[in-house]
Amino acid sequence: MNLISSEFLCFIVLLLISYFLVPRRFQWWVLLAGSLIFYTWSGPRNLVFIGLTALTSWAAGLLMDRIQNDHKQYVAAHKQELDRDAKKELRRKALLKRRAVMAAALVFNFGMLCVFKYLHFLIAQINGILAMFHGGAIVDTWQLIAPMGISFYTFQTMGYVIDVYWQKVPAEKSFPRMLLFTSFFPQVTQGPISDFTELTGELFAEHTYTYRNFSWGAMRMMWGFFKKMVLANSLASYVQDLFVNYPSYTGIAALIGAFGYSIQIYADFSGYMDIICGYCEILGIRLTENFQRPYFSKSIAEYWRRWHSSLGRWFRTYLYYPIAVAKWNRELGSRMEKRFGKAFGRALPASVALVAVWLTTGLWHGATWAYIAWGGVNGLFIIFSLWMEPVYANWKEKLHIPEESFWWRAFQVCRTFLLVTLIKVLPEVGTLKQGLGLWKQIFTNHTVPRYFAMLVPMAHKSYVQFLFICLGTVLLFAVSLIQRRQPVRQWLCDRVPYLVRILIFVLMFIVILYIGVPLVESTGGFMYAEF
Repeated sequence: MNLISSEFLCFIVLLLISYFLVPRRFQWWVLLAGSLIFYTWSGPRNLVFIGLTALTSWAAGLLMDRIQNDHKQYVAAHKQELDRDAKKELRRKALLKRRAVMAAALVFNFGMLCVFKYLHFLIAQINGILAMFHGGAIVDTWQLIAPMGISFYTFQTMGYVIDVYWQKVPAEKSFPRMLLFTSFFPQVTQGPISDFTELTGELFAEHTYTYRNFSWGAMRMMWGFFKKMVLANSLASYVQDLFVNYPSYTGIAALIGAFGYSIQIYADFSGYMDIICGYCEILGIRLTENFQRPYFSKSIAEYWRRWHSSLGRWFRTYLYYPIAVAKWNRELGSRMEKRFGKAFGRALPASVALVAVWLTTGLWHGATWAYIAWGGVNGLFIIFSLWMEPVYANWKEKLHIPEESFWWRAFQVCRTFLLVTLIKVLPEVGTLKQGLGLWKQIFTNHTVPRYFAMLVPMAHKSYVQFLFICLGTVLLFAVSLIQRRQPVRQWLCDRVPYLVRILIFVLMFIVILYIGVPLVESTGGFMYAEF
């Protein structure tokens, strides 16, 4: 069910009415029923896989909790008989049992994810190696279509399983509640990837309808529809043409197209987040925010803390920190510190963890060498910045550059946006070779276009769409500037007269209706749903 379809609008209206009509203690059952209907709409077979993920995560949590409780009860019952070493051994055995349960859940669910997303890629790589040795190729006859949202709900539920193992959260006793946590429909296709305690605290609380929640949520939803249907979809055909025909573009025209892609994917993904967060706000539910004005970042590391921040948090919590503080990694850092100095030894464990995180991030986004390279390039920039931090500080001191200077911050923001844009397009052109070809075109073809239409072909094809791209981009920038100081909706309510607000939203609705709606059929759904 596409979020920008009439079916979805009817669905969320009916669910909203049902949600506030039932007694508040049953509201989460309405959400569960709605989530299962929404997910079944994509294909009944998909319900089997999300059900398996919910079931195995729920069972693993209960089993780990039971092992821990049995251990505590046994120790308490035999307290007088057990010496310190015996207690330590019992604790070790209980830990190993819980670790085995966690590992089984992780292997099963990540294995299911890998089969659907990476089996074809793996077979292709094996066939490439076999061809080098003149061996026979493996015939790939598997017709595998990844279940909707499997990358998102797998990471979310596996985070829960690890948290139960770490005893950060109690095991969920109710399977229906676990199923809702896994399948909550607004976030199942594109995130955010929520923390168990945060999300369940919102889902299972009792909520009352308020006009403020309705008006603020509706405003955010309309802003999300505008970003997706007008701005992102207007850019889609232009950007697609660039990716397909980049050899025919001059370097500067290709770079402008790459900037267009950065705007498109931000408007697309953050537009989705605005729609679903706005709808949840009407219900009284607060979802984890996924964007904090990422294009105002001063470094690539900061950018990734602001862009798709829930995914970044998952990788930091469950991959980066465990590797960075692992005994073998710390010992490696200590050995290197003795040989190459303190700075090298201290930076090495973090660098090893960052390599693992960014190669995994690349694979998470797509099973291609282009995405693996994309992840690797992001990681290299972040690692390089980590190692060069003392050097940068020394240069700034010698050149007398104040850290809070407006011009220095503006330079950092522009530099980061340029780097992010160049990295971002690498996997989106097609193959890795084609992505590198676009880079080559940008950096080597310095022909100056003689006509504006050659510089920005979109302007020549459709002046109306080009106008709305320009106006939408300016509006996006203005909203982000206001958002730095206070919520835009608060600013509208406090600073803008009521009649002017009404006029703004009427105009936005008309633009969505007459510009956005006709573009829906030709541009398809949301981009991040593919991940």
